[in-house]
Amino acid sequence: MLQTLEFALLRRLAVEQAETRAPSIVAGVVRGDQLVWTGARGKVDGKTPTADTQYRIGSITKSFVAVLVLRLRDEGKLDLNDPLDKHVPGTSFGDVTVAQLLAHTGGLTSESPGLWWERAAGADWSALDKSLTEEAVKHRPGQRFHYTNVGYGVLGELVARLRGTSWLDALRTEVLGPLGMTRTSPHPESPAATGWAVHPYADLLLHEPTPDAGAMAPAGQLWCSLDDLARWTRFVGGDTGEVLHPDTVAEMRAPAHIDDDATWGAGYGLGLQVLRVNGRKLAGHGGSMPGFLAMNLVDPKTGTGALLMTNSTSGVPIGAICADLIELVEQHEPALPAEWEPMTEADPELLALTGQWHWGPTPHVLRLLPDGWLNLAPVTGRGRQSRFRPEGRDTWTGLDGYYAGETLRLCRAADGTPTHLDLATFVFTREPYGTPAAIPGGVDDRGWRTRES
Repeated sequence: MLQTLEFALLRRLAVEQAETRAPSIVAGVVRGDQLVWTGARGKVDGKTPTADTQYRIGSITKSFVAVLVLRLRDEGKLDLNDPLDKHVPGTSFGDVTVAQLLAHTGGLTSESPGLWWERAAGADWSALDKSLTEEAVKHRPGQRFHYTNVGYGVLGELVARLRGTSWLDALRTEVLGPLGMTRTSPHPESPAATGWAVHPYADLLLHEPTPDAGAMAPAGQLWCSLDDLARWTRFVGGDTGEVLHPDTVAEMRAPAHIDDDATWGAGYGLGLQVLRVNGRKLAGHGGSMPGFLAMNLVDPKTGTGALLMTNSTSGVPIGAICADLIELVEQHEPALPAEWEPMTEADPELLALTGQWHWGPTPHVLRLLPDGWLNLAPVTGRGRQSRFRPEGRDTWTGLDGYYAGETLRLCRAADGTPTHLDLATFVFTREPYGTPAAIPGGVDDRGWRTRES
């Protein structure tokens, strides 16, 4: 990384630490599979914090819990449309689905009843469940986005029930261990920052408590080092190891909710926040607990991400800083595109399918991608287009755009000759309205004419 860029990144961090009076702040930038820059300002126990210093990451914990839930889904142990009652029976909101809990659209109350859970020792699941009466449902499930810490306490219990162990033990075994995240824990492990509140009118500090949240821990318990949070940021960007398939993480990044304005700027997927900043679609999560703020964001398209942690209760614009760090890198040292290389092999039958196909009179181009994937797009570049992943001979599943999840099927004549493509009932033929027998409603047997008659 260029020295001038490194200075610009450090200056952005230094200005914010000074102006917001943060006791300490650490930040990093990832690109692809590497942590390429780190910066720190302020002091922890009289010393500049390092990439090994732990901070509490608050609600970033939710992203970890969501990964545990998606692993269960991918293993076939649950469906995202399952009602909670199927796996955690007996609650007062058993009709809420797993997906709604992940996306904060289940209508549950934002905070657990009783004491301010972030500053009070938490009770077990039985006590939390008992406190969640019918009044805990504030909105009709699916009606709107309503951020709920309670919902992730519930998801932690769901994981525990299906795994037969605590959500923390599942996290250690299934996620932290495989990703090499040895400095992520439910409680601080030295070296770790102390959480502070900064007096609004004087340069004074007040120590903040960090109790165990009990059954609410899945909403915000974890502590993390910069090195570990960098690995997690890479994970969110698609460098998933074997913990989840990259397609599943892409599903987590897809907005299930967006702001209801003309050009949305923020949304929420399945355990991940999604932002649109400077034309970039960024994914990650923020965290806030008494004494701590944290954020990680990544641009999946470029692989550039930023992360930040500070031991201050409030006042540090964590999202804006991370977005600015990403923008600085992309503006001043954009990554080179990967070198084009020819495919190592291509199925001759698939290669023969490439070229123009027509939906009615509209020409489309079918391209062959590596590993038998296909891309179908209008010749003009405008309109519905999608990539398709092979599911077996002559069958593919759409991955994005209008056709996401839909089936593309190659239809053949009795002798095996390809005749047309069927995409969610839409018929594509080699010639405009070719293969008349396959066209619903038939094709005028008078054919194409020079004028109306």
